[in-house]
Amino acid sequence: MTVRVEKQGHVWTVIHSRYQEARNAMDPESADALTAAFLEFDSDPEARVAVFWGEGGAFCAGWDLKYGASLFEGEAFQKEIVEGLGFGMGAAPAPRGPMGPSRLELSKPVLAAVEGPAVAGGMELALWCDCRIMAENAFFGVYCRRWGIPLIDGGSVRLPRIVGQGRALDIIMTGRKVTAEEAERIGLCERMVPAGETRAAAEAMAHEIARFPQEAMLADRRTVHETRDMSVYEGLRREWANGLEACRKEGLEGAGRFSSGLGRSGDFSKI
Repeated sequence: MTVRVEKQGHVWTVIHSRYQEARNAMDPESADALTAAFLEFDSDPEARVAVFWGEGGAFCAGWDLKYGASLFEGEAFQKEIVEGLGFGMGAAPAPRGPMGPSRLELSKPVLAAVEGPAVAGGMELALWCDCRIMAENAFFGVYCRRWGIPLIDGGSVRLPRIVGQGRALDIIMTGRKVTAEEAERIGLCERMVPAGETRAAAEAMAHEIARFPQEAMLADRRTVHETRDMSVYEGLRREWANGLEACRKEGLEGAGRFSSGLGRSGDFSKI
């Protein structure tokens, strides 16, 4: 089994473990298993935050090119990639991406714990997550540039939204290595920690998020995602709609707790 889930209360850690044979490169079995794991996480009412971690010292070395090479015999590429993973016609949801969960739009946050390489499709998986916690010696890069393989798991869509168009094109067109230090500087990762500590740091952040009232946090997260391409006015309308529902469910009760003396002077220890 290349994928397993370890649970600590409301936090799920989804672990991809294919390091010894391929530095956690993605094959169809892992892609299916990761997609299933994240769908289960999203549907479980007790699960609140997920951490995505590659075991063994590599987040993900991209798509398994040894598997990819086998597709250029006969009609395998047409059947398994074009027909098997293509978007097709109509409004039906697309199947999983070549890298697995890259096409999912989850209702709950996922944090990437990035050790070692997160390159090509592995970088795209990290971009799919809400936030990225990187080891000091970890790195990104569109390394598939060398082999004539494009970004087809959201990299060319998500990267410019995170770092801006110019920086994204620099990274995408050159295929160069992006160190953790540069990633933190340009906003490609949110936190940088010593090597070997990303899982613990991401899980600590996940538990911090999970302990808050969830309706308001999820409403704010949803607004961030939904309003990206809206005008300010339309975005404000969506923020109001999302926030009002959460306020009814949790905010009034929270205001009562504050009135009783909790959480004064920015104290988050007792809420």
